[in-house]
Amino acid sequence: MSLQALWAMFLAHPAQVVNGLALFFACAGAWVLLATRLREQRSIARLAAESELEDVDEDADLQDEAAQRVNRFFYAFGLFSLLVALGVSWGSTQL
Repeated sequence: MSLQALWAMFLAHPAQVVNGLALFFACAGAWVLLATRLREQRSIARLAAESELEDVDEDADLQDEAAQRVNRFFYAFGLFSLLVALGVSWGSTQL
């Protein structure tokens, strides 16, 4: 699709194009949050299997500090993406 066609679509339906951008940010943020949670669960399961623990009460104690820091970053990034999507969606109502 050419740049002129995209620009013409934006001029014809600006709210829908901006709302589509908000949908993109929302899908990306949700995917980051889900992938981070899945990676965290797999890491905890692997560590529990290695130490042969049957009942794991403290998930945070099993992970090292670097893994916790990476997970916090991706949780924050996913939350930020969802907040940007919300802001862009609200902004599209003003067009």
